Amino acid sequence: MRRVIESDVCIIGSGISAAMVAAKLADERRASVLVVEAGGRPVPFGERMKVRERFVAYGENPWVGDHLVDQTALGTVHGFSPDMEVGGLAMHWGAVTPRWSPEDFRVKSLYGVGDDWPLTYEELEPFYLEAERRVGVAGEPGPAALDPRSGPYPMPPLPLSYNLRLLKEWGEKAGIPFWSTPSAKNSVPFQGRAACQRCDTCDPVCPSGAKYSPDFTLDALERAGKVRVLTNTLVRRLVPQATSERISHAVASSPEHAEEPIELHARLFVLAGGFVWSPHLLLLSASERHPAGLANRAGNVGRWMNGHRAVNGYIRLPLRLYPGMNLQHSLISKRFMRPGPQDAYVRHDLRLWEASFHAEPRLRGEGGALLLGDELLADWRRRAVESTARVRGYYDVLPGRDSRLTLDGGTKNRWGDPMPRLAYQDHADSARLRGHAEAAVRGVFERLARAGGGSVVSVRAGDEQEHPGGGCRMGDDPATSVVDRHGRSHDHENLFVVGAPTCVTSGCTNGTLTFAALSLFAAREIATDLPGRGAAPARP
Repeated sequence: MRRVIESDVCIIGSGISAAMVAAKLADERRASVLVVEAGGRPVPFGERMKVRERFVAYGENPWVGDHLVDQTALGTVHGFSPDMEVGGLAMHWGAVTPRWSPEDFRVKSLYGVGDDWPLTYEELEPFYLEAERRVGVAGEPGPAALDPRSGPYPMPPLPLSYNLRLLKEWGEKAGIPFWSTPSAKNSVPFQGRAACQRCDTCDPVCPSGAKYSPDFTLDALERAGKVRVLTNTLVRRLVPQATSERISHAVASSPEHAEEPIELHARLFVLAGGFVWSPHLLLLSASERHPAGLANRAGNVGRWMNGHRAVNGYIRLPLRLYPGMNLQHSLISKRFMRPGPQDAYVRHDLRLWEASFHAEPRLRGEGGALLLGDELLADWRRRAVESTARVRGYYDVLPGRDSRLTLDGGTKNRWGDPMPRLAYQDHADSARLRGHAEAAVRGVFERLARAGGGSVVSVRAGDEQEHPGGGCRMGDDPATSVVDRHGRSHDHENLFVVGAPTCVTSGCTNGTLTFAALSLFAAREIATDLPGRGAAPARP
């Protein structure tokens, strides 16, 4: 026997993109909204201090049950922690929320590489402001030439520790401006949640509620009767109407009731499952009419998977720091995100932390001799006199069309659905310029060290791509994209994709705030198909 659930809007996924869309629709429209999550609910807020204690003491995962054992992505998947629970990947994030820069949306026009987006920073900027208000960002504006914005942050910046104040003075000797990294952590009580207590376990768990996570938004909407959250329900395919390209319903299964098929009927469908599960669902929805999957007439679903790479370094400093003061907070600079004219393309962010590199206690000395008692303490004291800064630059990597997510028929879940496999491939421009980009970031580290009287002691460039997106690329041309600038499918008028999958590129700094802003931008368009607050609810 099948179970049928109806709504006006069916949002598939419950991470930060889903929370932004659900909140905006609930505020501005009168419609029934269903949020569908494959996993269960996270540990209740009141129990998060206990799970933090066990994480610190034993390394336990605070989010028990945050995945389905047979539902996982294969291949190169950097930073892809389990996300099958209400709140999704944003239950695991560090809450770092810088904006991208205007150049991220116009690299072809400005630098002659890659592709431009179908929207501009200026068009997205009001939605950046809205995202900052909805998640609660504490921050200070950088110099206007580097960090343009039309309004203030909702909260003052997280205060700089003694160490970060010294690092700011040291770093700016190189002529590079630094400021407090914006974060979705309360610097003052905000939206009924406490101020940050510097527990320093933001990722994976904040016990005080200072860090934003999407479950706060969805729980409040559910308590107010504005949204229904359906958990433990895996959406396995979308089905179009027999006589049109509109999506009729979604077919889902519950791990708790595997034998009972579920049909989700709605007027509008919104895929908010992130960069893996949104394109995966479209590919799974293949049929005789759509042999390559839905929204895939031009064969672009699962292509242009993107991210950015990191160059990490440590610099020995002529300062006396005291490691351990809110290690997860940092300084940021956008000086190299807006580099101006250049001979060869490279753009990157720049972050600066305190670090205890090479200053931790150790059991063996330089020659391998065992250190115990007073010898261990003397060795530790000697090395702790020298302080170290951690520096990192995320540099822009332009994706190739064959940077792909595909279905792997050799690995299936309990219902026989093939799992996604990812294989990243740089655009020819980025492949050609990779050495130049990494050398440029190293050069900035050397510049910092020289200006501040320090020395670079370690540099490492990574291979994997961080803060990934793509798979449902936005664009004006259906031949080269999956959705339009609002996230609406070119092939199915009542199907939207929001957040990370729609990104043309992945910029050169953390992407979560941009994913949230894109979701709010899409929600404005989704709302045009729904009645206003004073009207009667729409029906599928």
